[in-house]
Amino acid sequence: MRIYENESFDQERSFYGQSDLLIRNCAFRGPADGESALKECRDIQVDYCEFDLRYPFWHDEDIQISNSSLSESCRAALWYTGDLQIRSSRLNGIKALRECHDVQIEDCSINSAEFGWSTAGIMMTNTDVISEYFMMRSDHLVFDHVSLNGKYSFQYIHDGVFDHCNFDTKDAFWHSKNVIVRNSTIKGEYLAWYSENLTLENCAIIGTQPLCYCKNLKLINCRMIDTNLSFERSEVRATLTEPIESIKNPMSGTITVPYARQVIFDLNGANGRVIQTDAEHAFPVDEQ
Repeated sequence: MRIYENESFDQERSFYGQSDLLIRNCAFRGPADGESALKECRDIQVDYCEFDLRYPFWHDEDIQISNSSLSESCRAALWYTGDLQIRSSRLNGIKALRECHDVQIEDCSINSAEFGWSTAGIMMTNTDVISEYFMMRSDHLVFDHVSLNGKYSFQYIHDGVFDHCNFDTKDAFWHSKNVIVRNSTIKGEYLAWYSENLTLENCAIIGTQPLCYCKNLKLINCRMIDTNLSFERSEVRATLTEPIESIKNPMSGTITVPYARQVIFDLNGANGRVIQTDAEHAFPVDEQ
């Protein structure tokens, strides 16, 4: 293994096509402003490095990045790359990750719009994220203890599992398929419209007009806080542990809830059955 330490690189394609490298405590910046420093590389370890130049990791394989920083100037840092591990690092450039596969991200801080598009197989743990259009069109996601702030996240994803997460995000999970969210809080408007096979278990859901036009939607022991006009035109089976503001035009299924302040049926074909429960009995809510 060749080792580079305590150096600075600013040339175009500084390490193009190389393999079996350890790059430690180096900086990728300088007047030459060169792009694509580690393009077409493999078996690369990067530790305590700083990246200020564009497109450093493209078409790479077997890349390990730790304790490093990718600045706002480091645009589109990781594209078309596989077997990628990123730990204890800061990813700040726009479009930092795209069309990659088999990615592990742990103990990181991400501030990157349009992060993670069309990525196949990503595990993310103990990470804080600020992003718009986060993870769009990606698949096989496993997230644990991830905090997200930003709009339009997880659109068109499929096959994802999310546990102990906190998402403050508008329009999350639109058109998603085969997604499970457990023990998490999701705050934002218009949650998961047009989703298919979405399961929410032991979750808190906050925000207006969630879960409309869904197919095979399941909620298990969830709380819906300040949610109104929920479940419109959805196929839903839900057990809610706290009262809900309003339910509108569920397409089919059963909703079990302690109390619904308003239940609206003003659309032909809406035939979901809403059940109100208390400590002693359950009874149907009349159509309004």
